[in-house]
Amino acid sequence: MRRQRVRKKISGTGERPRLNVFRSLNNIYAQIIDDEKGVTLASASTLAPELKGKLDSCSNTAAAAAVGELIAKKAIDAGIKNVVFDRAGYIYHGRIKALAEAARSGGLEF
Repeated sequence: MRRQRVRKKISGTGERPRLNVFRSLNNIYAQIIDDEKGVTLASASTLAPELKGKLDSCSNTAAAAAVGELIAKKAIDAGIKNVVFDRAGYIYHGRIKALAEAARSGGLEF
């Protein structure tokens, strides 16, 4: 219910796509999505080959920060600088906050 209510209000465009975050018990995922075309422009997660062997745990704030840095790097490489942050109803605390701050320090603006 909460996720649907949030998605009704937040939408990404071609010039300002949506940075979506999904948090599971064991991993964290981030996607940059253009909602007008229905296309994922970049994605990163703790399961990504770039991070798979380097993390002690995939479910802590350090892992979320690593995913934030990786999604920022992939977005900058794809020519994306401004995004809309979609935390999908999760409170802005812990892993969500760590991912967002790492993405900001990596060069994304939101």
